Amino acid sequence: MLILATNDDGVYSPGLTILAKALKELGEVYVVAPDREQSAVSHALTLHRPLLVEQVMDRVFSVNGTPTDCVNIAVGGLLPRMPDIVVSGINKGGNLGDDVTYSGTVSAAFEAAIMGIPAIAVSMVARQDFIFQGAAEFAARLARVLLDKGMGKDTLLNVNVPNLPPAEIKGVKVTRQGRRIWGGSVLERIDPRGKKYFWIGGEVENWIDSPDADHEAVKQGYISVTPLKLDLTDDAALGVVRGWGELG
Repeated sequence: MLILATNDDGVYSPGLTILAKALKELGEVYVVAPDREQSAVSHALTLHRPLLVEQVMDRVFSVNGTPTDCVNIAVGGLLPRMPDIVVSGINKGGNLGDDVTYSGTVSAAFEAAIMGIPAIAVSMVARQDFIFQGAAEFAARLARVLLDKGMGKDTLLNVNVPNLPPAEIKGVKVTRQGRRIWGGSVLERIDPRGKKYFWIGGEVENWIDSPDADHEAVKQGYISVTPLKLDLTDDAALGVVRGWGELG
C-alpha cells in the first residue's frame, strides 16, 4: 500500500512526523509537504512561478508551495504510482466548522479527493502543548477502515481530535460541519509611526448550537469525524434561482 502524508504546518512539523510514523503500519509512506508554514492558504495553487522540491530524507520531500501544490507534485512526479490514500495533518489547531474553507490541511485532502484518491484531514484542537499520539493512532485506524470499507465518490473525512491523553478521549462521533457566529475578528492597531494597520483573527469563538456538530463533539471530549463533499451546489436553491425567471 502506498500512502501520501502532507500538511500545512511544514515538512518539519512534529505532527506530520508522528502521523507518518503511525501510517507506516499500513504500508509505504511518502511525505511531501511545504517547506514552511502555509496555514490558512485554503486551496491555493501556485501557477505563476516554478516550484522547487528538496529531498529531506528517504521518501520525505519539501516543496516551496502550498499543500495543494504538494499533492499535485507528489502524485504527478514524485511518487512511483497513484497513492492508495492521502492523509493530511496532524494540524496544530482545529479545523472545525467554517474553518474548513480556509484550511490548507483540509484543502490538501480536497485536492486528493478531486483526483479520486481516498483522503483524510486530521487536526488537533489546541493552540499549544499538543498531544499528537492519540490523533496519529486514530488516523492510522481510520485510514485502514476507509480503505477496507470505501466511501462515496468525491468525499473526504475531516477529523478533529481533542487535545487529551488517548486514555481520556471518550470515543468517536460522526458529525456535521458546524457554523460559527461571526464575531468581528479584525483588530485595528496603530504602528509606531502612526499608521493604521489591521490584524485578521481574534479569539472570539461563538458557535450556532447544534448537538451533532463537530465543535460540540470535541468540546465533550470526542473525536469528530465529518464527511465533506466536493460538490458545493445547494440543491434546494436550484429551484429557487431557476424560478426567478429574470436572468435572461
